[in-house]
Amino acid sequence: MNNVVQKILFVVNTPDFFMSHRFPLAVAARDAGYEVHVATAAGADVSVIQSQGFQHHVVSFSRSGQNPFYEFKTFIQLFFLFRVIEPDLVHLVTIKPVLYGGIVSRLTGVQSVVAAISGLGSAFLATSGVERLRRWLVGCLYSVAFKQNRLAVIFQNPDDRDTLLSLGALQPSQTRLIRGSGVSLDSYLYLPEPDDKPVIVMAARLLREKGVFEFVEAARLLQERGVDVEMKLIGSPDPGNPSSVTQMDLQRWREEGIVQLPGFRLDIAKQYAKANIVCLPSYYGEGLPKSLVEAAACGRAVVTTDFPGCRDSITADVTGLLIPPENASALADALQKLITEPGLRRQMGKAGRELAEKDFAIEKIVAQHLEIYKELSGDC
Repeated sequence: MNNVVQKILFVVNTPDFFMSHRFPLAVAARDAGYEVHVATAAGADVSVIQSQGFQHHVVSFSRSGQNPFYEFKTFIQLFFLFRVIEPDLVHLVTIKPVLYGGIVSRLTGVQSVVAAISGLGSAFLATSGVERLRRWLVGCLYSVAFKQNRLAVIFQNPDDRDTLLSLGALQPSQTRLIRGSGVSLDSYLYLPEPDDKPVIVMAARLLREKGVFEFVEAARLLQERGVDVEMKLIGSPDPGNPSSVTQMDLQRWREEGIVQLPGFRLDIAKQYAKANIVCLPSYYGEGLPKSLVEAAACGRAVVTTDFPGCRDSITADVTGLLIPPENASALADALQKLITEPGLRRQMGKAGRELAEKDFAIEKIVAQHLEIYKELSGDC
């Protein structure tokens, strides 16, 4: 880097997402000489961010995004924040920060913009006329947000990249491909599987598109087949999301007793260590699911969907099995195969750890990001 200290501003929707997905990168940027600022909504993890020496700024990002006046307020907050900080580089993460922050970067003359597309979300799963109109509108916003002098758009899978390229939202030279947010191999250890009754874990936000209902139905099917297995659904509902499971759903599943519901957990590495198989039957529009990267690091075979993001997190038939989306029967079949073939399961787990060491180690992911920062700053 040059002798002038450059300011970098991370804009992320929530402080907990920043801590779970971008914190190691911010630390590395600070160690590389950047003055690091972080803008998120309010939340419990703000104090943690501040305790690490980062300058934090509160921006009112909403969960639902249904109120245009509130969204305009968010946009104005970002505008004045950018004017005050005058960052040399902004790193925008998740959909609203990318869209709003990209436009504000143009208006305030930010020199360099990094936009992280960690999945395109539900907007690009258009089926109805209204949803297709929403997709078109979001595509237009991306096109405006990506008109920057110095821009790098980081994708976690090639499908998302090709989707936005097909819309003409950016140029191929502006795209970069980095496989996920990384995992600490020292925190997610490769430990032997337990020898008791097989345990299958799904850890996710409890949304319909994450495949929650397919997971529960697969548990029913395995029970009907007489397969002796323990199914754990780890996570909590997301009340701000219209596709969230409800408390009534959870109560019904508790009474039925075919899946365990530990709720939201922070000790995912420990949960995976106690499991034999990790499952994510998502059709949400993931970037590259962190839960599956963590499963690979722990040496656990994976069952996931042949869907953008999910299929990019494994090596099919080597580290795990792919199934069609929204297919509980295929999910049950794949899980049963790994339950009844422990040798194959352990072989896949070993290959998963090797994949994590090769492609997902946090040090490698961070290094790729820092190279992009240098490139945009003209310091490479």
